[in-house]
Amino acid sequence: MSMRLPLILRACGLLTAGLLLAGPAAAQPTPAPAQRGSVLVLHATAHLGTGDVVANSGIGFRDGRIDYVGSAETVPRSYDRVIDATGMHLYPGFIAANSTLGLVEIEAVRASADVYEIGTFRPNVRSVIAYNTDSEVTPTVRSNGVLVGQITPRGGTVSGSSGIVQFDAWNWEDAVIREVDGVHVNWPGMHHRHREGEKVEVRRRKTYDQELHELRRFFSEAAAYARVARPDPVDVRFEAMRGIFSGDLALYVHADDVRQITAAVHFKREFNLPRLVLVGGSDAPLVADLLRDNAVPVLVARLHRLPRFEDDPVDLPFSLPKLLEDEGVLYALEGSGNMEAMSARNLPFYAGTAHAYGLTYEQAVRSITLNAARILGVDQRLGSIEVGKDATFFLSAGDALDIRTNRVQHAFIGGREIDLDNRQRELYRKFAGKYGQPIVD
Repeated sequence: MSMRLPLILRACGLLTAGLLLAGPAAAQPTPAPAQRGSVLVLHATAHLGTGDVVANSGIGFRDGRIDYVGSAETVPRSYDRVIDATGMHLYPGFIAANSTLGLVEIEAVRASADVYEIGTFRPNVRSVIAYNTDSEVTPTVRSNGVLVGQITPRGGTVSGSSGIVQFDAWNWEDAVIREVDGVHVNWPGMHHRHREGEKVEVRRRKTYDQELHELRRFFSEAAAYARVARPDPVDVRFEAMRGIFSGDLALYVHADDVRQITAAVHFKREFNLPRLVLVGGSDAPLVADLLRDNAVPVLVARLHRLPRFEDDPVDLPFSLPKLLEDEGVLYALEGSGNMEAMSARNLPFYAGTAHAYGLTYEQAVRSITLNAARILGVDQRLGSIEVGKDATFFLSAGDALDIRTNRVQHAFIGGREIDLDNRQRELYRKFAGKYGQPIVD
């Protein structure tokens, strides 16, 4: 006990130091109450997420669900509240796939990060139960229109299970849209670059065959377990894998190299897995026909990065969505990488980059709305502005995919109008006042 106490005190000290560096805590916006009364948004340019646009639109919703989508001139019923959105753009809530938002507060403070668990095969670990609804990072993300996310674990060979949440709730139970949507596998690295002087060779990793053998054995045992209706004793790891074989859950394979991707697709065939999703997929366009023929969608890694190899075109990552679009592969954008929790706010601008490099504007919107919802299995509720779906959308005074003009004025999650204030806006107002600068909301 005497040896552990200093370590505990040191950890507490680091946490305190990190919080002090972050500055005095800002008041967390209070989650919005349930929708009361019906609401009609008039005259916005509505980007429906399906590829369609309605100019001078009317979008009505009540009890948290959309009940009218059409022209502002032909609204068939009356509403309790009318919002005049003339000159604004309306979008479905953007969806942050493969995110650690709510699992990390201050990356430099280890005690504030909860993204890893001990072990190599841990599908039973559910990241969503660690999701922190009181994070100060989340309000800065949703003020850019990112209203829903897939909270995903990291590390190991089988990292654990992800879940889908909305970003305005009192606790993780209230936030959950789907507690478990899939299991995540980090595909073993197959090759590495070996450097001797100025000579660089690509060599096969000596541990790959052993790692793949262990992964295949784990899935074989899980598949055998899934065929037993009431196993005794119960194995919590294999219980978490049942949905992978029935198709209720997706298997998310994190891989970039073309050899890894090809091996993962053959793995899908070997175990007859109904749903496999590729995460990262830097080399996905090289095997687009294989992905398309096997119905494997791609969560494309953060676009704002350098290419994998120095002889690749520097703008290759920007072009990946267009390449997959042309090949007919279902894809969506995600933002994993350095400082990924706070960088989730940039998701709309990744889509803007994809638009600049070949996607049409509505294809770019769809890449972070309906496409993401389809891949994550929540498109019956989210991802587009359609009658019967959740009223989860926002209004921007400008182009939401342009960092210079995106200014979110109203945002709704399940019909509830959420508070768009955050710590950064508070500091902006504070120092704008100090230096006598005009405040632009």
